[in-house]
Amino acid sequence: MPTAVISPVFNVRWSMTGAVIDPVASEKKYRIMNLDLQSSQASALGACFRRLGSRWLAALACAAALAPSAHAQEQSLWQDTRNHLGNIWDQGSDAIYLSGVAHHGRSTYTKEKLNELNEHAWGLGYGKTLRNDRGNDESLYGFVIKDSHRRPQIMAGYAYEWMFPVAKTGFEVGLGGTAMLMSRQDYFGGVPFPVPLPLASIGTAKAKLMFAYVPRLSSNKNNGDVLLIFGRIEM
Repeated sequence: MPTAVISPVFNVRWSMTGAVIDPVASEKKYRIMNLDLQSSQASALGACFRRLGSRWLAALACAAALAPSAHAQEQSLWQDTRNHLGNIWDQGSDAIYLSGVAHHGRSTYTKEKLNELNEHAWGLGYGKTLRNDRGNDESLYGFVIKDSHRRPQIMAGYAYEWMFPVAKTGFEVGLGGTAMLMSRQDYFGGVPFPVPLPLASIGTAKAKLMFAYVPRLSSNKNNGDVLLIFGRIEM
């Protein structure tokens, strides 16, 4: 433990409660770091060391108390999310997804590019959908379709829709969004990447025509601006 010498009467020792000054003689003048100090000045210096030490200990104690609390909150959020998704999977209705159309914006793509692209996005998926206590739909799903370049596009994610009944017709309109992991061969070599998309639907409680929109990614031609149209049937 480092020691600062107060010559000839005091030693300053660093301890867990700060600096402690030990008397070792009775002269009236002392030398600390080449400074001549009176007895009262040396005592004041020792008191200052003790106060500083106490404040540092208080700050460290605060940090130590907050660290487990933040960790516990992170664990609680993760556990709540897992429980919520698990409840959708356990309590939700089985749902089949059928895909057929990927419409590319005519003003975004050149005629030559449109002739190259596939708009028959045939595909199939499975998931679970739960009508929650607020009357809205929460879904978990996995989906494989034929992308714009006729290659497999794999998607898996979570969707939330606020549902709005259409008078007393038995039909309803849904508006919301989805967050998914997507895998395509033309992006990152097929490595899954996160994609958030707006979502809408129209239909009955058990069968819906659904729409997901990929916005235009830049002012350049031939990117984004794709409307994916598919159906969901709850079993």
